[in-house]
This record gives sequence, structure tokens and C-alpha cells, in this order.
Amino acid sequence: MDYVTAVPHPRSQAAGPARAGRRSLAVALLCGALGAAVALLATRQRWSEGTATVAGGAFPLTAKGSDVTGVPAALAIVGLAALVAVFAVRRAGRLLVAGLLALSGVGIVAAALTSASDSSALDDKAAQTTGDTSATVAALSHTAWPYVTAAGGVLILLAGLLALRYGRLWPAMSGRYERGTTRPRRTARAAADPDRPEELWKALDRGEDPTGA
Repeated sequence: MDYVTAVPHPRSQAAGPARAGRRSLAVALLCGALGAAVALLATRQRWSEGTATVAGGAFPLTAKGSDVTGVPAALAIVGLAALVAVFAVRRAGRLLVAGLLALSGVGIVAAALTSASDSSALDDKAAQTTGDTSATVAALSHTAWPYVTAAGGVLILLAGLLALRYGRLWPAMSGRYERGTTRPRRTARAAADPDRPEELWKALDRGEDPTGA
């Protein structure tokens, strides 16, 4: 008895990678944009607070994330630019940009976690407030915003990893925007009708007889 082997249709084979490419693209865009927004927003929030002794009293001090470190905000902008640049390059260039995107996320996570318990920004403010360069902040406490910043970095890292894994399946910028491509030739204009009034006037301006044979 003969058995007929079913051959998969080419369209069904191509549908799987195409579907994976669309899904990974949507997730990467969402993670990258959301991660950058979270990181930028979190660096503008209060990361730490404390008090400085001034004239026998306690003066409250606070430090934002941007006061503690500017690395997460800078890398968030770099990551956002890399996310957009992924669609402007192809092949090896896309891998390099995707790697930069992933490294931006790693840098944000590292900078946020290492600065989560930093007190140098508040110590500097305490020295400026009291006029004593050796003054330090008292009653120091930290908020959860550094960890929120790190979470934004994780999202950017995930976008970079998706770009590294599925970037070859993503669409690229249209070829007409690439350097070196030739512009489409314009179609030739239709032949002028000598019987049209404007053509008669043009012929008179040139000194020709429009009624001549």
C-alpha cells in the first residue's frame, strides 16, 4: 500500500517567520519606547532625602535622579535613537544598532542600581547649604525610583535582545530614501497640440506663422 507524503505549502512555511517578525517588532517597539519613557521620567523624581543642620535646626534636602547621576537619562535617549535607527540599516548594521540598544539597557540598569544608595549628591547640597565643605547629610533615606529606572533599562534591554534575534525579519526603510538609489524618471510630457490657443500665442511670440502649412 502506497502512502502519500504531505508536502507543506510554501505559504504556510513562510507564514511562521513572518508572524514571529510582526509580533517581535510590536513587542520591541513597545518595550523600547516604554522603557525609555520610564527611565527618563524616573530620573526626574526624588531618589533620596535627608537633612542638614543649619543654625541649630534641621534643613530638609532632596536629590533627584538627575542630581545623582546623568547616565540613565543619557542612555535612555541613546536607546530610543537606536530603536529608530534599527529600521534605517540592514544586515550587519542592524546587528550593531541592536547591540547598542541592548547595551543601553544594560548601562541604565547598572547605573541605577549602583546609585540607588548614593549620598554624594545630598552631601554636596548639605555643604552648599551650611557653607561647610565637610558637612554631610543626616537622616538619609532613599526612594524606589532608582529601581523604577532600572526596570526601564530592563525593557530597553529586552527590545535590544528582540532586535538581535528577530531583526532580520523586520522591514527596512524604503529604498528610495537610501543613498545612491536612482530616482524614477519622469514621464515625457505629452506632445503639444498646435491648435490650442496658448500654443498659437507661443508661436506668435517666436515669430512663427501658426497658420502656415
